[in-house]
Amino acid sequence: MFGIQDLALFMMAGWILIVTPGPDTAYIIGRSVQLGWRGGVAAALGIGSGCLVHVFGAAIGLSAIIATSSIAFTAVKLIGAAYLCYIGIRMLLSRGSTLNADATPDGMVSPREIPLRQVFWQGALTNVLNPKVALFFLAFLPQFVDTASPHKAAAFLLLGLIFVINGTLWCLGVAAFAAKVGDVLKRSRNALTWIDRALGGLFVALGVRLALSEAR
Repeated sequence: MFGIQDLALFMMAGWILIVTPGPDTAYIIGRSVQLGWRGGVAAALGIGSGCLVHVFGAAIGLSAIIATSSIAFTAVKLIGAAYLCYIGIRMLLSRGSTLNADATPDGMVSPREIPLRQVFWQGALTNVLNPKVALFFLAFLPQFVDTASPHKAAAFLLLGLIFVINGTLWCLGVAAFAAKVGDVLKRSRNALTWIDRALGGLFVALGVRLALSEAR
């Protein structure tokens, strides 16, 4: 359909890539431990939405522009790196501001209400502003589309949607597991403070890594 070929191989390769831990997994785990399952779901949906932007970009050719234009690649890269460093530094300087001073009746420390939309948009923007994600879809998806097909854009979209849906399902499972672990860690105010700092350090490290990266 639409010139898609080797769909079974695509599914197998896609799942191998999906279950391989990476920055997105770390972000979902951190938010799940910090905010519970709802925070993990918001993070997972945000990351999935960011991936969808790149899927549409690959389908209409925007990813090709980023891949072939050093100026476009560098511009998106530096904006993304600056954003990652910005939210990372904010977390590092928060001094545990995401925590309430009081414990709940069962002795667990409750995180201050961080808006779920903020968690969602952080996850989405970290993907949208990462040109490496755009290049990944541009390199991965065409391998499973017949070059003679007159419906290449539709094939890109369908394959991309399959990949993103599978990835989101996996991420929701990761969020549920991490939230259970978070229930234990929330008994310690210090643990949540260090989770906040670890997330901040992760974002800064990812920002620096992105800034130093080169198009392949």
